[in-house]
Amino acid sequence: MQDRRRHQLGFSTFRCSSFRSTVVIIMLAALSLVKPMTAWRRKAVGFVRPDAPHLRPHISSSSFPRRALSSSTPLRSAAAGAGDKRKGYYITTPIYYVNDKPHIGHAYTTLACDVIARFMRLDGRDVFFLTGTDEHGQKVEQSAAKAGKTPQDFVDEVSQNFMSLAKTMDFTNDVFIRTTQHDHKAAVQALWKQLEDADQIYLGAYEGWYSVRDEAYYTESELVDGKAPTGAEVVWVVKEPSYFFKLSAWQEPLLKFYEENPGFIAPESRRNEVISFVKGGLKDLSISRTTFKWGVPVPGDADHVMYVWMDALTNYISAIGYPDAGGKYQDFWPADLHVVGKDILRFHTVYWPAFLLAAGLAPPKKVFAHGWWTKDKQKISKSVGNVIDPVGLVETFGLDSTRYFLTSEVPFGNDGDFSNDAFVRRVNNQLANELGNLFQRSLAFISKYCEGKVPNPASAMTDADVALLKSARGLLGTARPLVEEHQALHKYAEALNQVVNEGNRYFDEQAPWALKKTDTDRMATVLYITIEALRSVAIMYQPIIPSSASKLLDLLAVPLDQRTFAHIGAAAALVPGTPLPTPEGVFPRVEDPAVAATAAAAPPKPPKQPKKPKAPKASKAEQQQA
Repeated sequence: MQDRRRHQLGFSTFRCSSFRSTVVIIMLAALSLVKPMTAWRRKAVGFVRPDAPHLRPHISSSSFPRRALSSSTPLRSAAAGAGDKRKGYYITTPIYYVNDKPHIGHAYTTLACDVIARFMRLDGRDVFFLTGTDEHGQKVEQSAAKAGKTPQDFVDEVSQNFMSLAKTMDFTNDVFIRTTQHDHKAAVQALWKQLEDADQIYLGAYEGWYSVRDEAYYTESELVDGKAPTGAEVVWVVKEPSYFFKLSAWQEPLLKFYEENPGFIAPESRRNEVISFVKGGLKDLSISRTTFKWGVPVPGDADHVMYVWMDALTNYISAIGYPDAGGKYQDFWPADLHVVGKDILRFHTVYWPAFLLAAGLAPPKKVFAHGWWTKDKQKISKSVGNVIDPVGLVETFGLDSTRYFLTSEVPFGNDGDFSNDAFVRRVNNQLANELGNLFQRSLAFISKYCEGKVPNPASAMTDADVALLKSARGLLGTARPLVEEHQALHKYAEALNQVVNEGNRYFDEQAPWALKKTDTDRMATVLYITIEALRSVAIMYQPIIPSSASKLLDLLAVPLDQRTFAHIGAAAALVPGTPLPTPEGVFPRVEDPAVAATAAAAPPKPPKQPKKPKAPKASKAEQQQA
């Protein structure tokens, strides 16, 4: 029995092949009892100490669990490299600010994470997928007042919209975290205390520009025409008491961290932006406010609430049990991937790793920043009135059509433009005309000429047969690095579509309708090769279009327990003679509602007038008489 299967069934995967191995393991166990806090153990649970000479090692006397931290641990250990083969996989969206209802940007980020999470589960990984809502801050307090509600009532209502979106889009997040949860607030205060104990926080006064919409501080040099770089309005914060985090002390350690972990920030263009920003100089960061109250109170100073980004970023560790160093924290931290929009990259790649390193905690392994959507080449905004409602997309075009378009249309990481025309063309061409048509043609032929059963490949395999099966069964090897290493989801979808196109060419070239008249054994082989290739394709499509892929696998009579990536290949191939259900279409063609409405509103064409009968030609005799 394979180790993975033994683990799933609850059996130990330990093997001891010799007496010498037994002795070594007993000795290691004895050492772990004598020195339970060795550097090896600290590294195993994800707690590291940055190589920063200005920070002293410490052991806290506070009530929550801590680890003694070694100042000799290199920064590289903070984020595991590509060689880390642990089974757990932790992926997160940012938590979404609840000042309004969800839009296409929220759906896009969470969909990308859902596709990756589903892929990893099908590939045998133990996945923890986190999303949620950011419910504190001045902007929320103001939005609640405008709505005539208490902040808590307001966030309870708006966060429900995000939970509903997750159900509508069929997202498979394991936890939906809310920053108003008691355990999260306790974790934020624990992190504050840990930073305070490390002498990373001091009391001062803040004066400067602040954007309530962005919940971000800006320097004078960052303003563009008197506004934030994002276009948000800024206000001048008159000098007020504030606690500060010693961010300036982390400029060089962060640059060293980026150098030792080149894959920490992606895509590469975003990495260059962050490094340039940090090299420009870091100033200490104001991390508390006194002019509003809707936030997590600062431990020991109730006049202050914590800066909303310190509160929000902590969700990534509070959701897995921090400050408890065991359990899910030990299993899943550091996170494998934070997926964020490019507008919040700085918070995740500068402030967040600085907080963690200063507290002696491991930063995440990778932060990937994707681009923004426009609508018909225009920036999306309420004032323009072109906000895209993801729920409306699903209602208009269908769930899997929406998931497929958003995943495949734009290179992940770039900005992209949404139009109904592009949506209709991509979905109809690639799902209905190519994937759906190949399924329908092959299965309808089998239903009619093979008694509705998986054909028996009686003839010898040709080069064309081998080539198609190799392409289909090789999809996993192609897709793994695209999804896990590069997050190139559009290329993943493209790879699937290329094999479908190859299958259509194969089917046309082999022409089973002609073989029916000349070589039925060869006909059966061609049909078998086609649907066996489609089995692999359908398994690989599950992360992107889960409902439709499930229907395709049903049409092939693939058992529910044989639909993981481990079942791609000859060992789980379709069994000749297996009865197949009656073929049916899976991908109805979609239509642009605007085009349909225009066509419906157009006046009916007038009926064609009957042609006047032509006068009969005079005969030759009549012509002569005339």
